[in-house]
Amino acid sequence: MDAAAFRDSIDESMTVELERLGSSKLLVALTDADLTEETVLRTAAASERAAMETLETWADDEEHDGARQLFGEYRDQEREHYDRITAMLEGEPAFDAEEPDPMHAELRSLESTTARLGGIVGRALVADRTHLQLINFFVNEGDERRADAFRELRTETAAQGDRAAELLEEICTESDEWDRARGVAEDVIDIAYDAYADSLDDLGIDPKPIC
Repeated sequence: MDAAAFRDSIDESMTVELERLGSSKLLVALTDADLTEETVLRTAAASERAAMETLETWADDEEHDGARQLFGEYRDQEREHYDRITAMLEGEPAFDAEEPDPMHAELRSLESTTARLGGIVGRALVADRTHLQLINFFVNEGDERRADAFRELRTETAAQGDRAAELLEEICTESDEWDRARGVAEDVIDIAYDAYADSLDDLGIDPKPIC
């Protein structure tokens, strides 16, 4: 297997979950149906902050040199993403210390290099759908400046997943290693989807598309 086949296999196995995460209901779920610009931006900033904190932990204790360097770069990039989003608000929001969301809780539990890289790929696929809905939100608001900002974040986060898959290609020498990485990526997407579906259920909204 190679990096491209790895990503394709996850896209195929998680088609339903990723398609539903890519729906317009995603921001409804993430904001508890408070679709004001401030709440949307605060929610996006909190997500980037959670990613930054996850990657900071990994960069501190990762044993593989290449992965440790990658996680450090991603931590800095997520910090920059957080700063770029909070700059769109009137003042930097104060985030109280709280438990990470289910997806990042799962990511922080990962210890092996292979699992963490698989987790990055899964998280990037989830973030791709989130960024798409943020872009759509600001397009609908007539705010192309903010829409463009989230287009840049979407491209940069997708590249994180691509580079993680490429590093897996260097590390994975046996098919079962690819299988373990794919299992982690799928678990991360599943957890993100379950949180999304549970949030919609609490709001009385069916997470399944209306056909």
